[in-house]
Amino acid sequence: MNPEPRGTGSLLEEILSERIMVLDGAMGSMIYAHEPTEADYRGARFASHPFDLKNCTEVLVLTQPRMIGDIHRTYLEAGADIVETDSFNSNRLSMAEFGLEDHVFELNRAAAEIARRAADAMTRRTPRKPRFVAGSIGPTKKQLSMGVHVEDPARRDVTFDQMVANYAEQVRALIAGGVDILLPETSFDTLVLKACLFAIAQVFEEIGARLPVMISGTIFDTGRTLSAQTVEAFYHSISHVDALSVGLNCAIGVDLMRGPLEGLAQVARTRVSCYPNAGMPDGFGGFLGDRDHTATTLGEFARNGWLNIVGGCCGTTPDWIAAIARAVAGVAPRKPPEGPSYSCFSGTEPLILRPESNFIMIGERTNITGSRRFARLIREGNFEVALNVAREQVEAGANIIDVNMDEGMIDGVQAMTRFLNLVSTEHDIAKVPIMVDSSKWEVIEAGLKCIQGKGIVNSISLKEGEEAFLRQAKLVNRYGAAVVVMAFVKGGVIPGIPEGQAVTREHKVAICKHAYKLLTEEVGFDPSDIIFDTNILTVGTGIEEHNNYAVEFIEAVRDLKRIFPVAKTSGGVSNVSFSYRGNDVVREAMNAAFLYHAINAGLDMGIVNAGQLEVYEEIPRDLLERVEDVLLNRRPDAADRLTEFAETVKSKGKKDAGKDLAWREGPVEE
Repeated sequence: MNPEPRGTGSLLEEILSERIMVLDGAMGSMIYAHEPTEADYRGARFASHPFDLKNCTEVLVLTQPRMIGDIHRTYLEAGADIVETDSFNSNRLSMAEFGLEDHVFELNRAAAEIARRAADAMTRRTPRKPRFVAGSIGPTKKQLSMGVHVEDPARRDVTFDQMVANYAEQVRALIAGGVDILLPETSFDTLVLKACLFAIAQVFEEIGARLPVMISGTIFDTGRTLSAQTVEAFYHSISHVDALSVGLNCAIGVDLMRGPLEGLAQVARTRVSCYPNAGMPDGFGGFLGDRDHTATTLGEFARNGWLNIVGGCCGTTPDWIAAIARAVAGVAPRKPPEGPSYSCFSGTEPLILRPESNFIMIGERTNITGSRRFARLIREGNFEVALNVAREQVEAGANIIDVNMDEGMIDGVQAMTRFLNLVSTEHDIAKVPIMVDSSKWEVIEAGLKCIQGKGIVNSISLKEGEEAFLRQAKLVNRYGAAVVVMAFVKGGVIPGIPEGQAVTREHKVAICKHAYKLLTEEVGFDPSDIIFDTNILTVGTGIEEHNNYAVEFIEAVRDLKRIFPVAKTSGGVSNVSFSYRGNDVVREAMNAAFLYHAINAGLDMGIVNAGQLEVYEEIPRDLLERVEDVLLNRRPDAADRLTEFAETVKSKGKKDAGKDLAWREGPVEE
């Protein structure tokens, strides 16, 4: 099997560089215009099928192939460059409604073959205008980002893995039938779309070849997807895919697409498509839009530089496509924006790290090791109340929340899945990106299967060698997440670098350089999706070899920002002050002073208790001097002097340390 027998990928790229391409219109509207009966849907093949088949338009590729072929032909004659297969619902989950789940492969292959014959016939008639086939892949009626059970909002009727298997079967069949393009479309739940894209990547790996992939999401009159993502957040969630195009279709008419499409065109680093409905639904199976207005408006969008591919969705017919084709004829295609690549993450809203961005706070309190209160709630199974911990972190200014379930008495996979499923139903929390944090790969993977946005994995390392590192990195990339790389290495991986956690500046940088090379050259990671954590280690321990730990970290950050200006740096800030646990005054001052120097060296983000960070300039001078003596290793007796001062602070009380610290009087377990 050759999935791309004519080299259509390069041909499509060439055409798209020259002009705007035209997609066909609605398949369903054309089928319903024929007014097929139950007998027509059944045909001879399914005459005695135990399920009603009326309105199962996909079965017509087996029972009425001539009708479907004629519809493709009329769209091609109207000016369509690309026709979509009649396979929108041809997946196992959707076909089960009609008792046709065991016919999925045949349905998709037949749909592709019918469209293929029509496109090839038209190409023979107009060889200077080749025609293409896109395999239509619908969203199913299932949801992964949203709960459908009021009594248990964390429950899902289908898993990510089941969705991947569902789509992989469809993708294999469409490729077998000869499609040129794969088109996941009308995506209203980005996590379902990510499962589809995961399946596509899986199949490409199986067959050792790739096809172009078009991606199209659906927004509503809110300007968001049904799962509450903004268009920009949606784009960043699927930007890991090297897509032929990303666009919008269905749900609304052309007028309501103006703002979202402009926003997408501004951020998308690939081509942009748009194929709206024939206006808003009229409530009686029709649509309220006007053909000429739609065509004129799409022509305006094209002249604004927003479009590369254009067409129609529900309610549009060949005469609409002909009008749209005329409206964009001769208009130059959109050119994707050029410029620097920024680190972009997303929940339901985007988080963009630009050069002028402030330090990014990653909330630590949804980490079992970072909050005794959170740990207790999770152990007790009180997940709904545990959500308040996440909410408090977001309200306190956390840009990202770190979720960690690593505890011996907890089933990490189950806990991570349930908690993140609940988070996705709480829009005030779900708006921020998720950092999935675990030392266990199975827990990380469980978390990635629950987040529709572009999250961050914390972390992977070379601790187990290159093979394990690459295997995990490839999966992180396939799930569409950024990655934190810890400066930890197995012995023998890098000549001259000892096994274990890097301590010195030189070793930290050497490990990160090696990891960067593997990630960018062998996995294909964008540098902006790589985050280095060079180990914030505890100072003030009384052990001499620990005295320079903070300096080594700060200088390693400085080096890495110079060597890899696009990659990011992070760390667990509270580790630095662990020697002074129990003394909040000293510990918070130490954390704040450390952050001040690390940020000046280039630290981009850190895991902190959002809302409880000291202001560097407000630290009492005598305390600051002693704290910085320890952090910067300025004198041999620094730790002793700070320890002595810390005891004084304890004995005199917090207010005597130079400021009102009443906000710290909350429950100790928080």
